[in-house]
Amino acid sequence: MNAMMAMWGLSGGEIVLLVVVVLVLFGARKIPEFAKGLGQGIKEFRKASKEPPESKG
Repeated sequence: MNAMMAMWGLSGGEIVLLVVVVLVLFGARKIPEFAKGLGQGIKEFRKASKEPPESKG
């Protein structure tokens, strides 16, 4: 996590500010729905990347 924060140059205060802005924009009720959808998307991506490619022939 520290490497990712360093990549964007974010400090602890900036991350807190970012979280507050996201809460204000999306609301507390929408964030779990967004996280669930994001998790499902990542799960599908990992599943698809592990499957062997289908042969076209």
